[in-house]
Amino acid sequence: MSNTIKIQAPFTKDIAKKLKAGDNILISGTIIAARDAAHKALSEALARGEKLPIELQNETIYYLGPSPAKPGEVIGAAGPTTSGRMDKYTPAILDLGVVCMIGKGYRSKEVIDSIVKNGAVYMVAIGGAGALISKSIKKYEILAYPELGPEAIARLTVEEFPAIVAIDSLGNNFYEIGQKPYAKV
Repeated sequence: MSNTIKIQAPFTKDIAKKLKAGDNILISGTIIAARDAAHKALSEALARGEKLPIELQNETIYYLGPSPAKPGEVIGAAGPTTSGRMDKYTPAILDLGVVCMIGKGYRSKEVIDSIVKNGAVYMVAIGGAGALISKSIKKYEILAYPELGPEAIARLTVEEFPAIVAIDSLGNNFYEIGQKPYAKV
């Protein structure tokens, strides 16, 4: 693995293209929280030809459905959701200018092809570390679909949010690269 790279979000595809599979990342700035229900709502709005309630150009989407915040805290546990659940929506979302997605787990070939086509990246956060990750979230603001509760689209202000580049803009996949030295021949 490489040294830790600090990124200010939102960021452009030019920055995304410099990131390589296996890079350790600390993100500060703002990112969007959205998972299954929000992706479905966005997809349905697109199918109806409606204007989306948020602009997605150069955004980072974190697949998150947080637990309720304790008194005095910004957010509850904020661990990643399994990314594959968004795969059927992801190519259309990437075509709208999303530059980065953060979740956990593998992505389909169709999503990897769309990542390459769009010059985007897919990062992973550590599953099971939601309480730790929540400490990097400084603000949580609902932007759209409040009726979805914890699955509403929200803007997160983050400081040194930890992630690892799993699939870079060239399609290099850290799940494969990282396992290669340990694979039996």
